[in-house]
Amino acid sequence: MKGVSNNNAPKKIQSKGNNNDLKKPLQLLQLNKKEAKINSSQKSTETENSSNDIDLSLKNQPQNDAGKTETSVEKFHEKEKQILNSVSKDNNVDNLEKPSNPFLEKEEYTYERTVDDFDFDEDQFLAALNNNEPIGLTGETICGKIIALESDGLYVDIGGKAPGYMPKKECGLGVITNFKERFPIGLEMEVLVIKEQNADGMVTVSARALILRKSWERVSKIAKSGELIDVSINGFNRGGLICDVEGLRGFIPRSQLEDGANYQSFINKTLKVAFLEVNPESKKLVLSEKKASLLSKFEKLKLGQLIEGKVLAVKPYGFFIDLGGASGLLHQSSLTKGNIRDLREIFIEGEFVKALITEIDMDKGRIGLDTALLENSPGELLIEKGKVMNEANERALKVQSLFQQTN
Repeated sequence: MKGVSNNNAPKKIQSKGNNNDLKKPLQLLQLNKKEAKINSSQKSTETENSSNDIDLSLKNQPQNDAGKTETSVEKFHEKEKQILNSVSKDNNVDNLEKPSNPFLEKEEYTYERTVDDFDFDEDQFLAALNNNEPIGLTGETICGKIIALESDGLYVDIGGKAPGYMPKKECGLGVITNFKERFPIGLEMEVLVIKEQNADGMVTVSARALILRKSWERVSKIAKSGELIDVSINGFNRGGLICDVEGLRGFIPRSQLEDGANYQSFINKTLKVAFLEVNPESKKLVLSEKKASLLSKFEKLKLGQLIEGKVLAVKPYGFFIDLGGASGLLHQSSLTKGNIRDLREIFIEGEFVKALITEIDMDKGRIGLDTALLENSPGELLIEKGKVMNEANERALKVQSLFQQTN
């Protein structure tokens, strides 16, 4: 009805109100400068509360007044930065005092350790290391003393934490009948370690292995020197004879016997032989009677000696000369100092040749010969072979002085 007012009816909100009314919510942002100097804990709390109030005030502002709202938000952010800066100044990390370091304050501070600072000196330290060092590595030779006998072996004091044990089969070569008499208590003997320490610190030693090692060393030395040895034949098989050499088992093939057809008749006899092959790793020891007879002839030969022999064969690399049971090689490089087109132009099979001995290899059973040393000029043997051979004795005297120091 006209002229009747309804107080309960909602009032219309004016979009364009007074400017003073719009500025009232912004007055809440004005903070007292004195309040900015309170404790940091209270400031952080007030900052959160003020931000919440601003959010509420912004929500209550009219939506059509966007420009003013943005201005109020900018002022809020500026004020918030001022509050945070004041808090950071009060709690400045740079103002905190660092703990003092006495080593840095005194630059000339030094400390030198001396031997007196330790419990023992260097000699005692090295002695302690030696005491803890394990004794008895595989293949090591040790001198010990027998301290106990058992039915299956004996114990040897080798200076370790525990004695070394030697099984009965490792006490020597062959069968040992008088065991206690041969190995009395207190007997000093040299043994070889064949097995390193067990959990109890005990090692396994062997006298037999040490004997065999020394035997292989002696045999290898004899073989290199070309020395001949006498062996006793104690067995045979289809391939040849079996013999004993320095406690080692040697084999003589039938092809290396002077009389291979009746090889079984050599049992319990002695033969003079030379070494063909010595291999400790494979335990292979091969000997030869034929090589021994050949080397026995080598013993009469000397370097620089002039010999005469018959050409047995002509090879592309030289001539094989028969020296009365032994053969020597006249290599083409030692034939003449001239140029050779064909070896058969110089010597043929069956022809007798005089040459100087320049090499004697007892181990390989080889003799090296030379005719170039008999020439007075390079290639003389190609032109005047007869003259060189006829004057060989006189010409050999001139060059034999070169071999005197070698002999």
